Amino acid sequence: MTLGLRLIRVKTTMSSTKEFDWDAFDTKGFGEGYSKDQRAQMEAMYAGTLNEITEKEVIKGVVVGVNDKDVIINIGFKSDGLVPLSEFRDVAGIKPGDEVEVFIEEQENALGQLILSRKKAKIVRAWQDIESALENDSVIEGLVKRRTKGGLIVDIYGVEAFLPGSQIDVKPIRDFDIYVGKKMEVKVVKINHANDNVVVSHKVLIEKDLEKQKAEILNNLEKGQVLEGVIKNMTNFGVFIDLGGVDGLLHITDISWGRINHPEEVLQLDQKVQIVVLDFDDDKRRISLGMKQLTAHPWDSLASSLEIGSRVQGKIVNVADYGAFLELAPGVEGLIHVSEMSWSQHLRNPADFVKVGDEIEAVVLTLDKDDRKMSLGIKQLTEDPWTKQDMVTKYAVGTKHKGVVRNLTNFGLFLELEEGIDGLVHVSDLSWTKKIKHPSEFVKVGDELDVAVLELDVDNRRLALGHKQLEENPWDTFETVFPVGSIHKCTVNSKNDKGAVLELPYGLEGFATSKNLEKEDGSQVEVGEALDFKVTEFSKDDKRIVLSHTATFREEAKAPKKAAAAPGGKKKEDAVEMPAQAEKSTLGDIDALAELKEKMEGKK
Repeated sequence: MTLGLRLIRVKTTMSSTKEFDWDAFDTKGFGEGYSKDQRAQMEAMYAGTLNEITEKEVIKGVVVGVNDKDVIINIGFKSDGLVPLSEFRDVAGIKPGDEVEVFIEEQENALGQLILSRKKAKIVRAWQDIESALENDSVIEGLVKRRTKGGLIVDIYGVEAFLPGSQIDVKPIRDFDIYVGKKMEVKVVKINHANDNVVVSHKVLIEKDLEKQKAEILNNLEKGQVLEGVIKNMTNFGVFIDLGGVDGLLHITDISWGRINHPEEVLQLDQKVQIVVLDFDDDKRRISLGMKQLTAHPWDSLASSLEIGSRVQGKIVNVADYGAFLELAPGVEGLIHVSEMSWSQHLRNPADFVKVGDEIEAVVLTLDKDDRKMSLGIKQLTEDPWTKQDMVTKYAVGTKHKGVVRNLTNFGLFLELEEGIDGLVHVSDLSWTKKIKHPSEFVKVGDELDVAVLELDVDNRRLALGHKQLEENPWDTFETVFPVGSIHKCTVNSKNDKGAVLELPYGLEGFATSKNLEKEDGSQVEVGEALDFKVTEFSKDDKRIVLSHTATFREEAKAPKKAAAAPGGKKKEDAVEMPAQAEKSTLGDIDALAELKEKMEGKK
């Protein structure tokens, strides 16, 4: 081969001056005995053993030798090339005769050597294959190397490609680590040459297969059809089920005949389930599924012995403002209205009686198996207090009791004496002395109050109570203490256009009209002033006392009117005695006042 190379070089040099005449060149040794045609044929054969190569390209070569450091490769060039043995670590037992691809880095370096690289050849070839895969939409196999933020890193042809989490599967993937170290078929979907980034997808392969399944499912979809699916997502209102490329919604109310708060109580992700098609729209894009419909309704299997008046056991599954629901069996519930929880006529919050999870007994009040409705009661488990035999005796008129204020109204208050026994205390029966406009001026809800029974009507469940009746009527005594014409020290509590409200001794209130508030100097009595007032009218029945300050200093007001009737129904001719009586009354009836004072202090 060396002689051949030299021969070519000589020929090339000679041709630059003039064509070399082989026939005239007579020498012994080289070329002796060859004709011109034979030499031409020999040159052509030799030239065919050499390749024209270009740097920075990939070419195939044959291993001709292996030493401790390098692998010697013949690529058909004028000299062999060297590749570091370290670049063949992925090849077990490289040996002469093996064919490999190499990258031509330099045709001839400073030492006249051909420099090759298998590593770079693999990279170049890898990018060529990747670009070809993108262009031809072909499937390639890669190895999942590791997990990264948002997806996986896949090795394809020695190049690291990014597989986004959303492109792994058609269903959401919660654990990426299960794919690490496994082979996976992917398609190249994007190449960024600027950053040498490759994005691949496994999902597109699945979607193509699912499209056929989806079309087949949608074409054969019918209401009532039973299918198998896999739970792919859960929400608080239901679960989404993959039917094989088609998603359907299983609403929470269609999971079980019983009441559940969240699907995760009975189902789990990736679980295979049997479901039935309930409904779908014209485009078949929204498919409603059911699971409980695969079993018989529990109402249809209720015991025939269950009837109105039956006692049942169950568990409270929901508490609302108006009542609670008692579950007798999964899918069989009855409503316990708040009015059926207690014999008390004052409705309270159902949470005061029961809570979710309580297992209680109840009585069936109404039952409609056709409409699957049932109402229950728990107060019926105890005797109605109004029907007790000792009711008439216990709450006889005049008996005294203590109760709790449950409700206030404009006309009075309702007092609970015991569970289910309520009575009304009219606002006029709260106090003998004070004019109470609203019960809230006297008590508040939750207070305890002593009362006496004024009236009992068992048939109509009515009980009239009074608080002031616990004491004797003081107005019999007040009639002698505040007779017409008597003068008392009073304090002005309030004023309006009509007059003023006065505070009398012993907590009584009186009233003076505006014209009777004039002072002797012509000014008006003001709020907070304490002055003498004369009683001008006293009514025991109406519990009303009318007074006048002006009458205390005007003589004509002091003189009795001849036409006026004497107080207490006396004859007109006896009215002249009033001034003397009035003066005597201002001193007070000592015995009556003393007795009244003792009573008032005792009340306090």
